[in-house]
Amino acid sequence: MDKKSELIVITKSKDLCAYIITATGKSPKQFRFTFVSRLQNLSLDMIEKIYYANELYIGKDSDSHKERLSLQHQALTTCKLIAYLSEMAMTHKCILPKQYEQIAKQTTDCSRLIGAWINSDKKRMPS
Repeated sequence: MDKKSELIVITKSKDLCAYIITATGKSPKQFRFTFVSRLQNLSLDMIEKIYYANELYIGKDSDSHKERLSLQHQALTTCKLIAYLSEMAMTHKCILPKQYEQIAKQTTDCSRLIGAWINSDKKRMPS
């Protein structure tokens, strides 16, 4: 898929996911089934929710706007969970502080983009 035609929120979420997979790749094995798998799976889940939301047709006669809004909010909540778990992972020395800072920056960016997308859709949706 051409990155130029993707929504910026999809691109940024993919970047976050790729970074999480890289950052957790050398984490201590004792964290493999706690922080590592949770962070990786949540980042993939966030992308999945964004894709599903983006694929829903929103038109005047469509009721899918509620489902889209729900998926967008789920993606936003998942992003917040990633931020929290990455902080916990740093606290327990699963990831380095610099890695946590990078994840925190990227989750903030993703949260803002998802929030802006939600607000944009609310303005377009029929009342």
